[in-house]
This record gives sequence, C-alpha cells and structure tokens, in this order.
Amino acid sequence: MRFLLISAAVALAGLTLPAAAQPLEAGRFAGTISAGQDFPVSGDVHSGAVSPIANLGPLNPALAGVSAELRIQSRSFDDIYGQADTYSLEGTYGLGNNREAFLTVSRTEASQGRVQVGGAFVPALATTLPVFGTFGDYASTGVEVGVRQYFGSQALRPYVAGRIGVAKTDSINATFDIPAAAISIKNAAFYDDSTVFAVGGDVGVSYSINSSVSIGAEVGVRYTSGLSDNDSALAGLGLSRINNEGDRLSIPVTVRARFAF
Repeated sequence: MRFLLISAAVALAGLTLPAAAQPLEAGRFAGTISAGQDFPVSGDVHSGAVSPIANLGPLNPALAGVSAELRIQSRSFDDIYGQADTYSLEGTYGLGNNREAFLTVSRTEASQGRVQVGGAFVPALATTLPVFGTFGDYASTGVEVGVRQYFGSQALRPYVAGRIGVAKTDSINATFDIPAAAISIKNAAFYDDSTVFAVGGDVGVSYSINSSVSIGAEVGVRYTSGLSDNDSALAGLGLSRINNEGDRLSIPVTVRARFAF
C-alpha cells in the first residue's frame, strides 16, 4: 500500500504534462499496480459439529477414563482472519470505445487468527471447558482476466469491470487447545493446498494525470470457491465434516496507479 501511494505521489509531483482524459486507445498497452484490503462478508472457515469423546486419556493421560462431548460452533473468515491485504499487478490492452481487457496477478494475505471455537462438555465435572483454535496464515495467489468499461470523457471517469479467474490457496494447519484440561492438538492438517475459482465485479473511478498516467480507486465484490479439506487429524475426533467449507464472499477496496505506453 505504501509503495503504491508513493508511486502515485511521484507521478503527481514529477509529471508536468497537462491532464488529458483520453481512454486507452485500441491496441495500446498499460501496466497497473494496486494495493488494498479485502473485507469478508460471508463464508466459514469451519462449520459446527457435536462429537462424543469416550475417553480423553489419549489426549491427556491424567484424564484416562473421563468422557467429554466436543461442541464446535461455526466460525467465519471475519471471525478468524478479518480483512486481508491485497496486492496486484495488471496488464491492460485497449479495445477502443472506452473499453479495455486486462489480466491481473494478485496476492491476498491474512495473518493467523486465534478464537474460541466451542466447548468440551465434561459430564464428570458438569461443566463446559472452552476450546480454542489457532489457524495458520491465509495466503492466496491468483490470476484473473476481465473487461473494464469507462464512461465519459473527462479527466475523472467512472468505470465498471467484470472478472473471472483461478487461484492457488496455501495449505492451512490448525492448533486446538483446551487449556483447562491441558489438552493441545498442534498443527493439525485442516486444508490442503487448494485450486479455487473466483468471479467478481468492480466499480471505480479513474483520474487521468496526463495521457500516460492515471490513478484511481475501486470497490468490488468477489466470490471464491471452497477449499480442499484434509481430515487426517480431524477424523479421529469425529470432526471430519467441519472443514467442508472455505468458500467466501468478500468486498475488496483498492487504490491503483496505471502507466500507459
């Protein structure tokens, strides 16, 4: 984000050509750098489930013979990760009539998050012990293609865009803790590396500094398909269904600097 803002500032300060509102002519190319944040609207990292555990001894020998019932509740991307940082590079080709086609390579990252995911009801104690989950970083690299349509001929021009693409999302491990029972399941496989599909649209505004340089801002909506679950650690706890999730709907907000040539 800082790099993009500095680039825009340098362009504003160093270019003295008069502002021109020319669109990207047919056959002309441009490159764009963008940065922003992606705000999750819906979609769960995991769903809920209830699973009886007949003997906690394998998890903590001091609790041999003690039974419990895991009561896991669903947790969303917003609960666990919040907004993600996004960065992208775009190549654009002018089609004429204020329209352009583009190809974007992007990176989306969110740091690991720790939340209470539910409780473990222990009949012998007549109480429910909090269960916490710490989920590894969310990181995705994607490629999208799309078309953008501008309106008007002024220096400040609105536009709309549609896009579709594919992304590779890195594997995610999770650590589950029941501190009151001294139980910890560390680095359990949760999602494998996943190839996901994405579709979305944007609305934005662009300001032409001159015939070659423009800056802008946009807001969009994105749908990303579900992740590939890994049940190798969860099946033994009766929780193999909770990671059949991973699709998400989000709102990206970005600032852009474009250089035509």
